[in-house]
Amino acid sequence: MRHTPIAKERGSFMSTVTKSVDVEADVTTVYNQWTQFTQFPRFMDGVERIDQLDDTHTHWRINVAGVTREFDATITEQHPDERVAWASNGDGPNHAGVATVHRIDDRHTRVTVQMDIDPDGFVENVADKLGILDRRVQGDLDRFKTFIEQRDGAETGEWRGDVDRAAQHTEK
Repeated sequence: MRHTPIAKERGSFMSTVTKSVDVEADVTTVYNQWTQFTQFPRFMDGVERIDQLDDTHTHWRINVAGVTREFDATITEQHPDERVAWASNGDGPNHAGVATVHRIDDRHTRVTVQMDIDPDGFVENVADKLGILDRRVQGDLDRFKTFIEQRDGAETGEWRGDVDRAAQHTEK
C-alpha cells in the first residue's frame, strides 16, 4: 500500500501508512499486549526504549538510519479490546497513529495500524519515497505476531484503562 499525502499546517505533507496482520490469539490477549509499550523494543525495529511515564504519556528513544532521537507521545484514545491511538508531542518526529484490534474468531485477531508520519530530514524523506516506512511498519506487525504467538498467546501484561478522546481535547 502506498502512502497517502496529508497536508500539514506548514504546507508540507505527512504520509499515511496502513498495515494489518492476523494473529493467532484472542482479541483480549492481543489488545493487552499492545498496551505494554515498554515491550515494543522486542518487536519494533529501531525502537531502543520506551518509558511509560503515566497512564497516557510515554517517552521514546528510537534509532533511524544511525540517528538517535527521543520524543514524548500521548495516548489520545484507548478503549479495551478495540483501539489505542497516540500522537507525538513537542520535539522529535511528528507522527500520530491508531492500532485497532478486530476479533476474527475465538483464537484469531486482526491488528491494523494506521500511522501519519512526517518524515524529518533527508534520510527519512528518501525512506518514505522508497516505501521503506511501509515495509518497516509491516515488519513490526509481523514481529508482533511472532512475539505473541511464541508466547502461546499469553500477554506480558495489560492495562485495561479507558482514555476518551474528548477528555484529551479538553485538557489542552
